[in-house]
Amino acid sequence: MLAFSGATPATSRVGERHYRFIWLLLAFAAPALSGCMPATTHMASADPADPAAKVAPVSYRSTIAPYTSLRPATPAPWRGRNEAVTPQPKQER
Repeated sequence: MLAFSGATPATSRVGERHYRFIWLLLAFAAPALSGCMPATTHMASADPADPAAKVAPVSYRSTIAPYTSLRPATPAPWRGRNEAVTPQPKQER
């Protein structure tokens, strides 16, 4: 009877949804699980786990070495300070 009406049984629709869900799940799971694979490339230099491997010497470099104190200087007249930083007027020819 369903063949004459052109309708599809409800079970085939459920199966189709399940099929799409499986493919969607695989599409998201494959890239996520590929990050768990070990690297298969050869190392370009010495093995870091080798205790006899040569390493660069350790040195100390201060992170605040170029620091200079920015505390205010002694008070000065404001007019003198203002004139010291004001651009000089251009001379006319």
